[in-house]
Amino acid sequence: MKIILKEDIPGLGEKGEVKDVAPGYGRNLLIPRGLAVEATPGRLRELQQQEQVLERKRERLKEESLVLAERLEQMEIRFRMAAGEGGRLFGSVTAADIAAELHKLGFSVEKKKVILEEPIKAAGRYEITVKLHSGVKAAVAVEVEAED
Repeated sequence: MKIILKEDIPGLGEKGEVKDVAPGYGRNLLIPRGLAVEATPGRLRELQQQEQVLERKRERLKEESLVLAERLEQMEIRFRMAAGEGGRLFGSVTAADIAAELHKLGFSVEKKKVILEEPIKAAGRYEITVKLHSGVKAAVAVEVEAED
């Protein structure tokens, strides 16, 4: 019996996959629990159309991310922070600080998308990577200046 999975099922497959299962397993367990539906020609066409729509959406998001990456790479973010001897900051610049500064400049970037191994604790110039989409990353220049 062919079924279309409506949810991820460990050991069987992921949502949207078409699987061949024993008729009893499909009719008595998967379909009544709402985990799957029978794979009729109409449902298969519907699934194919949904996949095409998702693919177009992924492509559009990737294109938008590439444009955003170009704009981000031209940006330079500046932070002025209190520092001690040798440019050592009293605080630190974190991913949240960088995301907030990007937000002020009109970019909606979540802090978890800012790839920062550890907070910046010294004055200087840094290249920070921002992950925008799968396979699309932008390098942003961050300048940390010591305040007198």
